[in-house]
Amino acid sequence: MKILITSGGTSEPIDRVRSLTNHATGRLGQLIAQTFLDHDHEVTLITSPNSHRPQPHSNLELIEVKTVADLQVCLQEQVAKHEVLIHSMAVSDYSPIYMTDLDELKQNTDVARLLSKKNTQDKISSAADYQVLFLKKTPKLISKVKEWNPTIRLIGFKLLVNVSQEELLQIAKKSLKINQAELIVANDLSQITGDQHKAYLLDKDGYQEVHSKQEIAKAIYERVVKQNG
Repeated sequence: MKILITSGGTSEPIDRVRSLTNHATGRLGQLIAQTFLDHDHEVTLITSPNSHRPQPHSNLELIEVKTVADLQVCLQEQVAKHEVLIHSMAVSDYSPIYMTDLDELKQNTDVARLLSKKNTQDKISSAADYQVLFLKKTPKLISKVKEWNPTIRLIGFKLLVNVSQEELLQIAKKSLKINQAELIVANDLSQITGDQHKAYLLDKDGYQEVHSKQEIAKAIYERVVKQNG
């Protein structure tokens, strides 16, 4: 099978030396990719520059992206070429628009004008004690996957922090339906420490509980292969 996997995390530039990013390491995506490679499947791994990735393999194609915009262009092209998408990348929810010092904000009450401005400096001055950063919501790329390829099998991920199991599963179930996914891997950051990684693999019929990254990778592989057979 031709498997497309996203892994790691995106990074959104504020200027040429600063960016907003997240703590995603890509370790889980690495394990998922390696599991499919070990069984001779063709894997395309879209990942970020500093993320973990498998050793070079004849069946592995690596594509690096940095921003959500990069990821969108890459995904739209690659989704059409693959049978399965395992979308584990931590995608930035917001992207910087404009950064300014607090004094300018106090002197200018026209917020719409500020939102239309862009920083042109390679490095925004750090002279001010307080800076205000305007952010814009990025598109939910998982919601576009079925538009790009209605037949692709989609496995998504939902990460929350310090919520009840009931709330986590409820939100994952909503994502499953809205995004027309086959499976959602629901996890809580407070239950992820090192190799311990509690998660729920939820589909329309119920869920499976697992407790490590290795178990997640194995369960996803078995699900994809079983359903394909």
